[in-house]
Amino acid sequence: MASQRSFWVWLHRWAGLFMAGFLIIVGTTGSLLAFYPELERLINPQFIPKQIQANKLDITALAELAQQRVPYGRVDYVTLEGVYGAAQISMSARPGETGQANELGFDQLFLDPYTGEELGRRQFGAISEGMINFMPFVYELHDQLALGTFGVWVLGICALIWTIDCFVGFYLTLPQRRRQSPKSSPDQNSWWQRWQPAWKIRWRSSSYKLNFDLHRASGLWLWLILLTFAWSSVYMNLWDTVYTWTTRAVMEYKAPWTELPKRDIPLAETEIGWRQAQRIGEQLMAEQAEKQDFTIEQVVALGLNRMNGTYVYTVRSSKDIQDKRGRTNVFFDANSGELKLALLPSGQYSGNTVTTWLAALHMANVFGLPYRIFVCVLGLVIVMLSVTGIIIWMKKRHAHFIRRKMLT
Repeated sequence: MASQRSFWVWLHRWAGLFMAGFLIIVGTTGSLLAFYPELERLINPQFIPKQIQANKLDITALAELAQQRVPYGRVDYVTLEGVYGAAQISMSARPGETGQANELGFDQLFLDPYTGEELGRRQFGAISEGMINFMPFVYELHDQLALGTFGVWVLGICALIWTIDCFVGFYLTLPQRRRQSPKSSPDQNSWWQRWQPAWKIRWRSSSYKLNFDLHRASGLWLWLILLTFAWSSVYMNLWDTVYTWTTRAVMEYKAPWTELPKRDIPLAETEIGWRQAQRIGEQLMAEQAEKQDFTIEQVVALGLNRMNGTYVYTVRSSKDIQDKRGRTNVFFDANSGELKLALLPSGQYSGNTVTTWLAALHMANVFGLPYRIFVCVLGLVIVMLSVTGIIIWMKKRHAHFIRRKMLT
């Protein structure tokens, strides 16, 4: 039993050391991202529409205005209301004219949703552009260490280790089974009484004991939400591999990357334009609302996925659980208009419902302001757990070094 526990202690120690640097980064950036919209508006007030009017331009009008302003680019996604209240247009370079997408110089165009006036452009996450990209850069650090695909895989592996280590850490807080010798008196304390110290912090003890208690007790009290964030991080980074395989093994789960095959060559031009795509999206969504008994509350976005050749029309509906925006989607062929997939955020497939909750909890997009404050603080707690874990390791390593030195 002792050797088995020693193995789990060893595993927890080295898993923690491997993750520490990454968790410090994602914990710190996550605290900021809990208030992403507010910080974006504070840093970039130029993206906020100057005057709120009665009627907004529709998706087609915004897409056409963006195309007129950037004739050498192409519109990929139109979000009617981003974090600023402005319409956000995702664009890429048109092949054959300017080459690769990064030669466009930007990938986001912001338009006033009431007048169509241009409010600004930026290459999302490019910190070289200055404070205009501070929060997008924080997001890129949190999501992929600002290293692209390589960073996604690194954080995905880290999230997977973190998920497993949550169970290892919990196990190590449990009281050890005591061996009773024939001459010793039986232990009068119950199992729960022996576990209680693990939940407490000795505030007036030595610095080492305080550091140890902060690490152990904080991890226990917040264990369930830490596990939730660890597994939702697997979803965020390994969504099309580990997360999908695991979820589909135990629940019914459908996603665009499992249901819509990729094309050999990305779709350059479509037979259906934005105006017709908007009409088809509205019609298909209305049919799904009647068929699956939900109410459409607000149009959110229309996008074109050139990799699988489909448009996706997104609304906020009565099936949504998030505080803002929406995840009720219909996907249809960009050439024929045929419905390919309809995905509701809840009540349709059990795996999708769980995934929606994981995403909403991770992004602090549920339960209002109190939960956002909690997530902000939780990010700092994750940093604290990483730092205290390093200190515990350093203290034990130093003690081990002193013992070896005394023996020699």
